[in-house]
Order: sequence, then C-alpha cells, then structure tokens
Amino acid sequence: MVELKIVIADQKEGRSYQKVITEDDSKNLYGKKIKDTFNGEMIDLPGYELKITGGSDISGFPMRWDIDMSGKRKILAVSGVGLKLTRKGMKKRKTVSGNTIYDKISQINVIPVKFGDKSLKDIFGAKEEATEAKSETPEKTE
Repeated sequence: MVELKIVIADQKEGRSYQKVITEDDSKNLYGKKIKDTFNGEMIDLPGYELKITGGSDISGFPMRWDIDMSGKRKILAVSGVGLKLTRKGMKKRKTVSGNTIYDKISQINVIPVKFGDKSLKDIFGAKEEATEAKSETPEKTE
C-alpha cells in the first residue's frame, strides 16, 4: 500500500508542513494536474483551497508541468525542473514524470490559495512543539 505525502508550503510564515494520506484517500487526487486547485477537505483541511505546484514519483523523478501525461518520460532538457547545467547551450537527457497525478506519485507539493479558519501552525503545531522540545534539551559533553 503506497502512502502519499502532501507537502504544504505556507508562504505567509515561511514554513512547510507534511501530511501523509492513505491510498484510499489519495484516489480523489488522481487525474489532477500541476497548477490545478482542489478543496482542502479532501485531506482534512476544512476551509482551505490548495494549488498543486509539483511533486515526485516513487523513484524520485520530479514532475514537470510541461509534460502532459501520467508516467515517466526521457526528455532532452535545456532548462527547468530536474536539471542543473554547468555550461551554456548544454542539453541533457533526463527522466521526468508527467504533470498528472497517478498511483506511482509519492509526493505532492501544494500551496494554499484560500486559507481556512484555523492557521496551518495551529493544525500541525503539536508535532512541531514535540520536536522543538527534543532539540532544546542539552546534550551531554564529556
């Protein structure tokens, strides 16, 4: 059973939050493309409207907005997602995933377009406080 990670980037606070949903809940997102918006109630965020900005598949290949398909494809890339070139005019063959969400996608990056009543910090705050408490405890030095 594949779990889908949704990374929510809150641009107001400069933080990102991660939510893991099961395969049954992720089926609602199948067929959506990069730059599409969806209701936050699909992932238990009432009042939010989220826009898909990218993601990656189970092999780690990034999704590209200009590849209109679901699946992987080898492209001859000049610039863009999944590519960092060192010389001017250089082209490179890269494997990327298409812009449509399907069953092999493991992570989706989203940004909130419309905010709900509760802030993301309040919704996801309990986990952060626990990790901050662990990091504040001093380590023993010899």
